Amino acid sequence: MIKLDGEKNDLIHMMGQLKTTLLFIVLCIGYTVQAKVKLPAVFSDNMILQQKTNAAFWGQSEPGKTIEIGTSWNARKYSSVADSNGDWKILVATPSYGGPYTINISDGEPLTLKNVLIGEVWLCSGQSNMEMPLAGWGKIKDYQKEISEAKYPNIRLLQAEHVTANRPLKDVKVTGGGWQECSPQSVAEFSSVAYFFAREIYRKKGIPVGLIHTSWGGTIAEAWTSGTTLKTMPYFAEAVNRIERTDQEKVLANSKKAMENWQNTVLAKDAGFEQGRPVWVATGYDDSSWKTMALPALWEGTVLPAFDGVVWFRKKISIPASWAGKDLKINLGTIDDDDITFFDGVKIGETKGFGETRSYTVPAAQVKAGEFVLAVRVFDLTGGGGIYGDKKVMALSSAAGERISLDGDWKYKVGLHLKDIPAVPSGIESPNRPAVLYNSMIHPFIPFAIRGAIWYQGESNSGRANQYRTLFPAMITDWRKKWNIGDFPFYFVQLANYMKTSEQPAASAWAELRDAQLKTLSLPNTGMSVTIDIGEGGDIHPKNKQEVGRRLALIALAKTYSYKTPYSGPLAISQQVKGNSVSVNFKYTDGGLKTKDGAALTGFAVAGADQKFYWADAVIKGNKVVLSSTEVPNPVAVRYAWADNPLCNLYNGAGLPASPFRTDNWKDTTEAKAGK
Repeated sequence: MIKLDGEKNDLIHMMGQLKTTLLFIVLCIGYTVQAKVKLPAVFSDNMILQQKTNAAFWGQSEPGKTIEIGTSWNARKYSSVADSNGDWKILVATPSYGGPYTINISDGEPLTLKNVLIGEVWLCSGQSNMEMPLAGWGKIKDYQKEISEAKYPNIRLLQAEHVTANRPLKDVKVTGGGWQECSPQSVAEFSSVAYFFAREIYRKKGIPVGLIHTSWGGTIAEAWTSGTTLKTMPYFAEAVNRIERTDQEKVLANSKKAMENWQNTVLAKDAGFEQGRPVWVATGYDDSSWKTMALPALWEGTVLPAFDGVVWFRKKISIPASWAGKDLKINLGTIDDDDITFFDGVKIGETKGFGETRSYTVPAAQVKAGEFVLAVRVFDLTGGGGIYGDKKVMALSSAAGERISLDGDWKYKVGLHLKDIPAVPSGIESPNRPAVLYNSMIHPFIPFAIRGAIWYQGESNSGRANQYRTLFPAMITDWRKKWNIGDFPFYFVQLANYMKTSEQPAASAWAELRDAQLKTLSLPNTGMSVTIDIGEGGDIHPKNKQEVGRRLALIALAKTYSYKTPYSGPLAISQQVKGNSVSVNFKYTDGGLKTKDGAALTGFAVAGADQKFYWADAVIKGNKVVLSSTEVPNPVAVRYAWADNPLCNLYNGAGLPASPFRTDNWKDTTEAKAGK
């Protein structure tokens, strides 16, 4: 498995951050003042505006210029005058959903936005499980079929790129030049959870849906919270003040130099190079002493546990005579993290980033009949490591479409263990710093009118789960204050089951994080999608994103769109102790409590005053579950599904799982890590 790939995504993008220095400078400066009105990236052709509201438009022009907006859905004109800095803002009344429309914006020189829809706009944020695309590094369940069927022109997609900032930015970088119609081409690299959420709403309500996707794998919740709010929290205040005082341009320049020096050290210490020349790649090189590894696979889960660094792979391939003199395609799937690929000793391609698909072409002039060697140098910064994609993808393909599989045994040899060189420079601009993602990837979208937000995050805060009880509600309240449109809907995903299954009741940081998420339902207009039954023990990125998105959509349909549907699994509301048994009462029991498979209830534990939990015998009685254990003659507390990867099976008649819960308020194991 990819070991906590949220963290990996963070580190990979920290290096990618060095490439965004120029972008940061441009964004910090703000809009370039010019004669023609300039709009932030959130405004473009194909956009969706929130229905039945006063939608804000803003941008820049020359100071003193009059800006006028006209819309094709009515005959009204709206105008404003740019201030001394060239900034302007206009509120435009939007009708009920429909379109397409055009919007004309002029300060004397016209600008027209075309193919604009009116509908529902949702902000989609979090870490890697929100970011996880249908294709790319994600490859969700049935991804090829889902992509081919994703023909929904009334669902519109806007993808924010990864940028950090020490202070709030005016604009954001987006992919594809702006909003895109949902199609097989545009959806493949888009958030799968967000897409399935929108698809379910559109299918049920027929309302156009706009998705603003702004997430970053491996990131902490405080990175998405404003400095203003974090300064009120002692644990974060000092860090926020320090970040705001930091000259980011200078830090980036220093970080770039430090990273270049470190990368030069990696190359110099890599045994596969001699004087900068690769020596393990030629077809005639003797690799008889090399070990063997079956690919695709991640080496940390097989032959090289806890290894980070460089590994070289070699595989002999036989080229048929009929292929000679024609281009040859090499597909390696996905690699964790970076690769350089050689055919017969000649470099044919290089790619950085664990989420990228490797597909390289060997020019016809290099393709000859006979036996040759394909060599791949893989660099892994942290976790996982290796050529790990779908074995059906790993193949040689001829110009005529013939195919030779590349999965199976490869020779391998370690080129460098990162423990043998200095650590990667720590001055790189990390996204895991308080407020820096709010500044760059949330603030630029304010005050664009939205219906609400969906959120999938928490893995990276699990070590401070107790703190999340305060931090997460603070972030939600923070966003609502900044948008200033009231307590807009905020629906989130509870952490799925992950890691090993415990044989006995035990402490769990992930369980504590889930409980913090459950407690956040005390905020008005919130909802939680329980996913304790659709995770994967060996993969922090479970593939069934269809059901995650559907469960989020059920909440929105019921609570936001007044659609008659159950939207929550059973939630515990009280307990009663009677002798040696304890009863737990539930709400949201639509259709009655049951086990999904008809088997006996599992996942319940009880404890006495000694705070030691034991598995309980559990029986459903109406809307209650009655529990007892021979080990606990005087029970005082109940916990359900309280583990990283629990065995649990309580559902309601609508097929929605019960949330993990506890009835005690005993001290969290993560409490000491929250700066208390």
